Amino acid sequence: MERLISVCLWLILALHLVLRVAGNAEGDALNALKNNLTDPNNLLQDWDPTDTNPCQWYNITCNSENSVTRIDPGNANLSGKLVPDLGMLSNLQYLELYSNNISGEIPEEIGNLTNLVSLDLYLNVLTGHIPATLGNLRKLRFLRLNNNSLTGQIPMALTTIDTLDVSNNQLEGDIPVNGSFSLFQPISFRNNRLNYPPFAPPPPPMPSTASTSSGNSAVGAIVGVVAVSVVLFSAPAIIFA
Repeated sequence: MERLISVCLWLILALHLVLRVAGNAEGDALNALKNNLTDPNNLLQDWDPTDTNPCQWYNITCNSENSVTRIDPGNANLSGKLVPDLGMLSNLQYLELYSNNISGEIPEEIGNLTNLVSLDLYLNVLTGHIPATLGNLRKLRFLRLNNNSLTGQIPMALTTIDTLDVSNNQLEGDIPVNGSFSLFQPISFRNNRLNYPPFAPPPPPMPSTASTSSGNSAVGAIVGVVAVSVVLFSAPAIIFA
């Protein structure tokens, strides 16, 4: 019995250590972001890497397993650069860093966030290309990158998005037409150097029911006149026969 209790205690301790290491790894990733940002309002001052996990930090949300699911310091007057370490937050669903002064490129490692649902980086000063790795994010539904200085083409692999806004950048090339791109309005792409796809011509008008009925009536009338004429011309021949 004592041996069983000892084994259970060791398992509990091991599980605690695993969760603590995982929490610290996510805290390290967030701390790397903090170290690359200028925070004039000290909104991130409680991002303390010595904490067991980052779940109590400013604008950080976690799930029941103390894993980060949301980063939301939007409109916080932050400047600096994003970091590749963000790609370590495997359960992240919302990355909301909009309306700041964040510069540099969007890290390719964002494409590792396979649970990401929303990526909002609009109203910053980001440069470089939209990473093609974002096409790996099959759960991504909201992508708003408008009002930056992004260049290059729109990745064709972004086919699962419901809401897209890349307006007011310096993008070029053709706007994709595959997947959900066929549903987006031109306003999502305005103020770039993009080539809009040709609009499909409208289908030919279908004949109205009234016209069809009139046509059928006219044909019927003509057939009736012909039949009567045949009978009239045939009658004398039958009488004199």
